[in-house]
Amino acid sequence: MKNPLAVSAVTRKLSEQVYSHAKEGRMVLTLGGDHSIAIGTIAGTAKAIRERLDREMAVIWVDAHTDINTPETSDSGNVHGMPVAFLTGLAKDDREDIFGWLKKENLISLKKLVYIGLRDVDRGEKLILREHGVKAFSMHDIDRHGIGRVMEMALGHIGTDTPIHLSFDVDALDPMWAPSTGTPVRGGLTLREGDFIAECVHETGNLVAMDLVEVNPTLEPGVDDIGAHMTVRSGCSLVRCALGESLL
Repeated sequence: MKNPLAVSAVTRKLSEQVYSHAKEGRMVLTLGGDHSIAIGTIAGTAKAIRERLDREMAVIWVDAHTDINTPETSDSGNVHGMPVAFLTGLAKDDREDIFGWLKKENLISLKKLVYIGLRDVDRGEKLILREHGVKAFSMHDIDRHGIGRVMEMALGHIGTDTPIHLSFDVDALDPMWAPSTGTPVRGGLTLREGDFIAECVHETGNLVAMDLVEVNPTLEPGVDDIGAHMTVRSGCSLVRCALGESLL
């Protein structure tokens, strides 16, 4: 793994901060950062929900990528490609300073995990999804069924009255809408489809936390910062929709 000590220390501190707010019943919004921050945000929320509601939390992971590589399956060694593996216990380390601080109360169940927007998944990750029966909706599923039906199936899988942590990687959107991000992949969600996902989660009344990650204005592919401004505006739109902004 690349920089495991630093990432572990940062996400541990972040988990404590998120936990301190979530245990008081506050909805927690975290702006990243790459998607490795979800190790901290989800760990903190999961612990708080177990203590406050005695419930298991669901996670809706909206992303072009599954981020479920283990250190053994990862070709790059980038921790931002591994957060789901650590959060579900598929990856673990005995060292306290290398994610050994993650305890049972910080983890989530693979049965309460739903992916939306996938289109760039490693071979090893595909095997993990199949082996564990993880509910995953690729862009093929969205093209086939439409985003409305996909959200019905995703929320139906989670079940009603289940606390939801929405972890949204802006690269789930097509680069047309969010070009300033670390690993853009063509063929993604439209901004309206992304907004609809956030709206649907808000409408459940069960949203307890949200991450918005990988908005990186320093990665400017256009001229006059147009791409950066577009990506920031897209990210703001997703957050506003998750917080309850409606079209009418």
